[in-house]
Amino acid sequence: MRFSASASSTINTRSYERGLRRVLGRMSDDVKRAVDRTRIDVQNEARRRAPVDTGRLRSSIVSRAEGSGRNVGYLVGTNVNYAAAVEYGTAPHVIKPTNKKALYWPGARHPVAQVNHPGTRAQPFMRPAIEMTDIFFRANLAQIRGR
Repeated sequence: MRFSASASSTINTRSYERGLRRVLGRMSDDVKRAVDRTRIDVQNEARRRAPVDTGRLRSSIVSRAEGSGRNVGYLVGTNVNYAAAVEYGTAPHVIKPTNKKALYWPGARHPVAQVNHPGTRAQPFMRPAIEMTDIFFRANLAQIRGR
């Protein structure tokens, strides 16, 4: 006894490709939204962690989106010139006058030629916030996708 069978099938690849593009486009929009929310979360975390004296450093922390297409990201930072000294601390150093012959401040007994500064301890605010990127991104993506 001989048995033979054959079958044929046609796949509409155009509609498959359109559907795939639609799904990938939606995922890409989800990822972009999650990255943008993460940018705001990291910015807010850096602000929360920034030490406050006058509030200038805290209020100067801003962020912006960068890139396009599938290469999206963000930048979080500050333009305050002493931010790095706060983030990383300073080593002991000598302070000398730049425009005058001596240093003087209210409460000083007399003008002095130089001051030996003991340095300052690091008060990281930006690095810990950036280290939380992965946690924020996963939470934001899960929230956007409804998981």
